[in-house]
Amino acid sequence: MSEPKKTVRVTQIASGYGRKPGQQETLKGLGLNKINRTRELEDTPAVRGMIRKVAHLVKVED
Repeated sequence: MSEPKKTVRVTQIASGYGRKPGQQETLKGLGLNKINRTRELEDTPAVRGMIRKVAHLVKVED
């Protein structure tokens, strides 16, 4: 049997407006583009790296 995939819940808490273009694109890549929007994402190193890039704009719940 395969183990259930670990997920992480990410909520945008600040606007991407006026931020560096790379940070705005990272928010879009995470599926976030409005404040208080929440996404449940697979917990992979790639997703963790994206979260780290915009850590000041998002709230993370394991």
